Amino acid sequence: MINTVAITNSKLNQYRLRVRYRKDGRLAHLGHLEVINTINRSVRRSQLPFAVGNGFARRMRLQFTQALPVGAASMGEYFDLFLTEEVDPKVALNRLVASSPTLLAPTAAAYVPYGLPALEAWLTRSTWSVNVIDETSVEALVLGVEAARAKGNLTYLRGEKEKHVDLGRTLVSCEVRPSGNGFLLDCRSTEAGSLRPAILIGAAAREAGLDMPVLSVCRVAQWHEDEDGSLVEPL
Repeated sequence: MINTVAITNSKLNQYRLRVRYRKDGRLAHLGHLEVINTINRSVRRSQLPFAVGNGFARRMRLQFTQALPVGAASMGEYFDLFLTEEVDPKVALNRLVASSPTLLAPTAAAYVPYGLPALEAWLTRSTWSVNVIDETSVEALVLGVEAARAKGNLTYLRGEKEKHVDLGRTLVSCEVRPSGNGFLLDCRSTEAGSLRPAILIGAAAREAGLDMPVLSVCRVAQWHEDEDGSLVEPL
């Protein structure tokens, strides 16, 4: 957990407010740009004193975590909003909740040090809950995951571009959930890329000789991983 009071950039007189929000229900099918645009409008409706960048377009200063796959829900997404005045975090949170769609609602807010790296680069660990909706065997899929990991690299196409993921680095663990028909994936982002649960499950299904199962995917938590392997809460 980040234990700090509001830290401002003295030259710009700006404060960095970190906001946790959910992405659920039908809004899980919003693309990343649609989420950014929706939150941008919510911030404007909240009438918080947001900072504006110095670029030609003069956009609101917002930073987001790595994009969720379209269709994936989340209980732990984050954005950093830069403010020109230090507003009480509880007041800011209440304003944002009142101006946001219910299924994209903020759940917590706190100030973080201004000089932290960008969220997309700083949050390097994610836990995903994967539910198998059809009759596909979860145990067989987990064996398929282990077979895919034993090969080291996972290669897939994203559009027309070939992507490569090092499963030895990006897949930390895969555990069958104690209840429900699914499992938890602990994943790591690296400078070479991140692991998408559906891509991994597709590879696992092929290894197990199964069709691609019907899934529901939710990112339940994110952390920063220190050099010693310890995990730091975003708020």
